[in-house]
Amino acid sequence: MQTQIKNFSKLTLSILTAVFLLQGCSEHPKEAPKEEKFAVTDSLLKRLLVDTVKNPNSETDLSFSAKIAPNEDATARIFPMVSGNVRSVPVKLGDKVSKGQVLAVMGSAEMANFDKEAISSSADLRNATRALKVAQDMYNSGLSSARDLEIAKNDLLVKEAENKRTTAVLNLNGGSTTGSYTLKTPISGFVIEKNVNSNMQLRPDNSQSLFTVADLSTVWAVINIYESDISSIQQGDAVKISILSYPDKTFTGKIDKIYNILDADSKVMNARVSIANPGYLLKPGMLATVQIAAKSSNDLPSINANNIVFDENKNYVLLLDPVKKVRIQEVTIERKSGDRAYISNGLKAGDRIVASKQVFLYESLKD
Repeated sequence: MQTQIKNFSKLTLSILTAVFLLQGCSEHPKEAPKEEKFAVTDSLLKRLLVDTVKNPNSETDLSFSAKIAPNEDATARIFPMVSGNVRSVPVKLGDKVSKGQVLAVMGSAEMANFDKEAISSSADLRNATRALKVAQDMYNSGLSSARDLEIAKNDLLVKEAENKRTTAVLNLNGGSTTGSYTLKTPISGFVIEKNVNSNMQLRPDNSQSLFTVADLSTVWAVINIYESDISSIQQGDAVKISILSYPDKTFTGKIDKIYNILDADSKVMNARVSIANPGYLLKPGMLATVQIAAKSSNDLPSINANNIVFDENKNYVLLLDPVKKVRIQEVTIERKSGDRAYISNGLKAGDRIVASKQVFLYESLKD
């Protein structure tokens, strides 16, 4: 029995040994797959956009906010010369008006008084004219003295002066002989402000203009200059102006005036640009963004800010070296203005950088 068990054990051991040997022969060690490193091929390079780092030119593009305003040199604020009751207002806010057009008609006791004075002075002038003729005839006949003739002449001069005054006052206030006062625009343009309605009562101490009319063929862009950038802005600097209403259109001009005072609240200084406004596209009150090509003491190369990849609090570009190899290059940005970034370290003028698919290439090369 023991012999059988021993023989069985030997047989079992032989079988197990054979199985292990067969498994060992059938299993071959597999080689680990080689990790392929990403490379930028020539065909891929041909499909990429490439930008060149610009030379420093002692200029920097500064971006500011601005507001479109009417040209004050072509704007008329119209006040009533008399008090009274407003009878009619034939124009509305935003209307285009021509020089001499009626803006409002008022009934005025003052106007009636001006008419009375003009009529009275005219009558006095006629009487003084007749009196002088009589005095001249009497002097010629020896019936009056030279002094009487001189008095008549002086009285006529006084009456002429008074008639001119009352007529001028009447004409200045519309020239009406019915007691109505007509308010007219002295220039052609658009009604950009209106502070009167029909049946409104205007007091003698009214200090507010009833209408503001502006010729909008030329408008102003009033720029807000930050205190830190005041030294960079000069009269004559070229500007580019963009408006939200016309994203595909750029308006150009030059700074023609700098207001050398700071606003007490906003701490900004204003500068002014006069802009031709054909078609009246620009409206007073519109907000604008202004790019100014300002003089700069920093001679730094610049690139399009959109070509920069920001990763882990650092800035990178994809630099294309002379043998057309793309590599990651860390850069230091001195400042940004609009779509331009000024580089103080990492690039020099003339370097070529990838300007498309930057993020994809950066992640692929980084890994």
